[in-house]
Amino acid sequence: MQAAESQFDYLGVLNPAQREAATFGEREPEQAFSAGPLLVIAGAGTGKTMTLAHRVAHLVIEGVDTERILLLTFTRRAAIEMTRRVEAIVRQALAGGKSSRLPAGVLPWSGTFHSVGNRLLRRFAHNLGLDPGFSVLDRGDSADLMDVARHKLALSKRSRRFPKKDTCLAIYSRCVNSQGALEDTLDEVYPWCADWEHELRELFQHYVMRKQQTQALDYDDLLLYWSHLVGEQEFADEIGSWFDHVLIDEYQDTNLLQAKILGALKPDGRGVTVVGDDAQSIYSFRAAEVDNILGFPQQYTPTARIVTLQQNYRSSQSILDSANCLIAASQRQYRKSLHSNKAKGGKPRYVTVEDGDAEAEFVAEAILENREEGLQLKDQAVLFRGSHHSDRLEIELIRRNIPYVKYGGLKFLEAAHVKDVLSILKWAENPKNEVAAFRILKLLPGMGPTNAARCFEHLATADYRISSLRSFRPPSATWPEWVGFCDLMDSVSSAEIDDRSWQAQLTAVRRWYKPQLERIYDGVETREADIDQLEQISGRYPTRERFLTELTLDPPSAAGDLAGDPLLDEDYLILSTVHSAKGQEWDAVFVLNVTDGNFPSEFATGKPKLIEEERRLMYVALTRAKQSLTLLAPLRFHVTQQRRDGDKHVYGARSRFVTEALLETMQQCWHGRSEASAPSLQRPSDRQLDVAARMREMWQ
Repeated sequence: MQAAESQFDYLGVLNPAQREAATFGEREPEQAFSAGPLLVIAGAGTGKTMTLAHRVAHLVIEGVDTERILLLTFTRRAAIEMTRRVEAIVRQALAGGKSSRLPAGVLPWSGTFHSVGNRLLRRFAHNLGLDPGFSVLDRGDSADLMDVARHKLALSKRSRRFPKKDTCLAIYSRCVNSQGALEDTLDEVYPWCADWEHELRELFQHYVMRKQQTQALDYDDLLLYWSHLVGEQEFADEIGSWFDHVLIDEYQDTNLLQAKILGALKPDGRGVTVVGDDAQSIYSFRAAEVDNILGFPQQYTPTARIVTLQQNYRSSQSILDSANCLIAASQRQYRKSLHSNKAKGGKPRYVTVEDGDAEAEFVAEAILENREEGLQLKDQAVLFRGSHHSDRLEIELIRRNIPYVKYGGLKFLEAAHVKDVLSILKWAENPKNEVAAFRILKLLPGMGPTNAARCFEHLATADYRISSLRSFRPPSATWPEWVGFCDLMDSVSSAEIDDRSWQAQLTAVRRWYKPQLERIYDGVETREADIDQLEQISGRYPTRERFLTELTLDPPSAAGDLAGDPLLDEDYLILSTVHSAKGQEWDAVFVLNVTDGNFPSEFATGKPKLIEEERRLMYVALTRAKQSLTLLAPLRFHVTQQRRDGDKHVYGARSRFVTEALLETMQQCWHGRSEASAPSLQRPSDRQLDVAARMREMWQ
C-alpha cells in the first residue's frame, strides 16, 4: 500500500499545522516509513482527534503494517472512535487504487493503557508468576478486598477512627501510580491519615498478599506488572520490537508509570507520537503528572519535534481572548495563542451577584432567555468546581420546572444487581476470586459472611474445584437453593464451553438469578432492563475473559444513575463539574462560584503546583463555550448552622485568576435578588377583618 496509490487528497481537510503533524516522518529509499519522536501540542478545540486519526491513517497509507501500530488512549470509546475514523480516511484515500481493500483487523493494538496491559500480562503470565486466567478487580471489588484485609487486621476496631476502605484504596493507588513513598503521599495529599502510616503499610502488604493468593489484579496492578515486565531489558526489547509506531492520546493525563512504560518500549523515541495539551492537565488527584508532557522533548537526543495546533474550531474569538489571557499567566507551559475564524461575537460576561440565591436566579433566568431565543437546554451547561456548588441552583431549576441532568453518577458496573451477575461469571473464570465468591454466596438465603467464609475454605481445600461445592453442607435455610446453585456453577465453569457460544451462560445465570433479584431488591423491572443491556453487550466479545476484562476496565454508564431523567422531557439542561466536562462543548456555558476559596479551591491554597492546576481547570471551563460564556461571582456567602431567618454572612474575595487584564476582555455586570424574592417593605393596609365573628357564625 504505497502513497502513490492514493486517489484522493485525504490531507486536504487539515490546516498547515495539522498536516505537518499528520505527515511527520519520511520513507527512506527501500526502507519503511519512519519518524523520530513527535509531540503535538493540541490546544482546546483545535481538532486533536482528527489530527491523530489522520496521522495513523497516513502511516497505514505509507505502508506501515497495522499490526505494528500501537495506539494508546484513555477510554475504550476513544479507541473505537479513532479506529472508525482511521478506517474511513484510509478507505476514502485509497478508493479506486490498487489496494483499496483494508487489511484485516484494522489497528488490532488499539486500546486503553489498561486493556493493552491486560493483553500483554496474559501473554507473559508465566514469566510474571501469574495464572493466565487471573481476574481483574474493578474499583468496587478492590475496595471490598481492602475492607476484608482491614477487618482481618482489626483496624476497624481501633479506639480512634481508622480511614475507610475507599480512602485506604485511594492512598494505595496514589502511591503506586505516582511511584512515591507512602510517607510522602500521606504528608502531601492525606495529612489527616499520617498518624496511621505503620498500620497502612501493614494493610497494604496484606492487601497485596490477598490479591496474589486469589490471582486477582486491580487497575493499578495492570500498569505496575506491565512496568515491571518492560523493566527487564529482554522483555522491553521483545515487546518494543513488535511496534514500529507508538501513539498516545491525552499525554498530559499520563502518570509516571505510563511514562516509564513508554520509555522502556521506545527508549530512543523512534516512531513515538504523543498528543496532548499541558494547559488541560487537571487530573493530579489521579496521579497524572504534567511534567510528563512538559519534559517530553528533552528525553531524546536530538530533542523531539514539537508541532503546536492553535487554530480553534469551537469558540468565538472573544471567548478565546479571555482564555488566552487566563492561561498566559501560567508559569510553566508551551506558549500558544488560540485563534478562531468565527465571528468575534459578544464579550464573555463577568457577573457579580449578591449571594447564592441571586446566582441561582440569574442563571435560571438567563437559561430560559436563551431557550426563548432558540437555544435548546441541552446546548447549555452550568459548570462548577465542586459538585455541591450547584445545590441552590438545582432547587431553583426544580421550582421553575427546568429539567436537568447532573453528571457524576454511578457507573453501570457499580449497580448492585449488575455486579451480582458479573460476579458469577468472574468466579467461574477464576475460582480463587474471593471477592466474587463472597458476593455470590451471600446472595443465598441463610448464607451470611461466616458461612460464606466456611464455604470458600472448603473450596480451597479441594484445590478450588468448583465441583467440590456439592460436598459442602450449607445452612438449612440455604439447602433448598443449594443444588440449583451448584448446577449453575458447574455449567458456567465447564471447560467444554465453546468460546463462540459462551454468551449462552448469561441466559443460565439470569434464569437462576431472577428469584434472588425479586427477593433482595426493589425496582425489579428497571434492574432486569440493565441485565438485558448486559446480555446485548456480551455479543460484542469473542470470549468470556475479554467480556469481563473490557467491561471492568471501561464500564458504560447507566442512564438510570444520572441525577435527573432526560426521558421526562425532550430537552434538558446539563450540570457538570469541570473535571467531568473536559472534552465536551456547549453553545452557552455558565461557571458558578468564581471566587477565591471556591475557584481556586481552598485546598489548593499555599501550594503553587496545585494553584497552577486550578488555573488550568478554569481554562478548561472557559474553553468549553462556543458562543456565550458567563462567569458568576457571589458577593456574600451565608454562614451555615444558623437560624433559618438568620442573615450572618461573609464576603467572598475575587478569584486570584480574575485579574484586571482578564476583566478587560470581559463585560462586567451586577445582579441582585429580584424584588419578588426579597422581603416586602411596604406598609400593610389598615383594613381590619373580624375573623372571630365569622368563625362564630359558622356554627349558628
